[in-house]
Amino acid sequence: MIFDTHAHYDDEAFDQDREELLSGMHQKGVGYIVNVGASMESSQRTMALAAEYPFIYGAIGVHPSETENLTEEDMQWLKERSADPKVVAIGEIGLDYHWETPEKDIQKKWFERQLALAGETGLPVIIHSRDAARDTLDILKGWQKEKTKGVIHCFAYTKEMAREYLNMDYYFGIGGVLTFKNARRLLEAADYIPMERILLETDCPYLSPEPYRGKRNQSGHIELVAERLAELKKLTKEEVLAQTWQNALDFYSKIPRKAQAV
Repeated sequence: MIFDTHAHYDDEAFDQDREELLSGMHQKGVGYIVNVGASMESSQRTMALAAEYPFIYGAIGVHPSETENLTEEDMQWLKERSADPKVVAIGEIGLDYHWETPEKDIQKKWFERQLALAGETGLPVIIHSRDAARDTLDILKGWQKEKTKGVIHCFAYTKEMAREYLNMDYYFGIGGVLTFKNARRLLEAADYIPMERILLETDCPYLSPEPYRGKRNQSGHIELVAERLAELKKLTKEEVLAQTWQNALDFYSKIPRKAQAV
């Protein structure tokens, strides 16, 4: 079965047909979905989705682009909600230097603060890193990694950077970009990363795999990513789905080992 380890079904792109789409996930071979917060508001919506659907779990946290007005009261809210049985990670958190704002120092401050929160709660972390490879790595190297697990969401860096994270026992989120024609760097990294460290994800509604590139993504499309990864690793699609299912359960240890009925 498919385990979508990183989705955003609270996004407005699903407002017209969210219930219909989610109620049909079992028919698409989807067993579990982790919906990931990107702001305080989307973390609240994530918890509502997790409460409504047995097969959806939640990660709560604040994306670097949304850190401008964060407060310690927000951190307290996140810490309190992290005790909910359906909250399985802190994320997505990290650094994004693609845009000029928020300032880098603000992003770093709240990245480190949310890492500390993960350490306090014992939950794994979902790391967003865009155009910020060195600073992300430096912060994570300075953090007490043994406190919890981490995944580099939508990994897009080099094979050499993958080696750095493997040495720190991180997981790697791989999605639709693997199927793109210009994905040479990711293909090299994915070929190098052991299967036991790969989590499949959509980041939906974004990053649909070929032939749906540019259209709204959804969890059933992970099958296409699994097919491309199977070609790369010289495995069957079924072997890829089985291994990444196990990887996801190992990473999100609060989720029951047996899939819920959708």
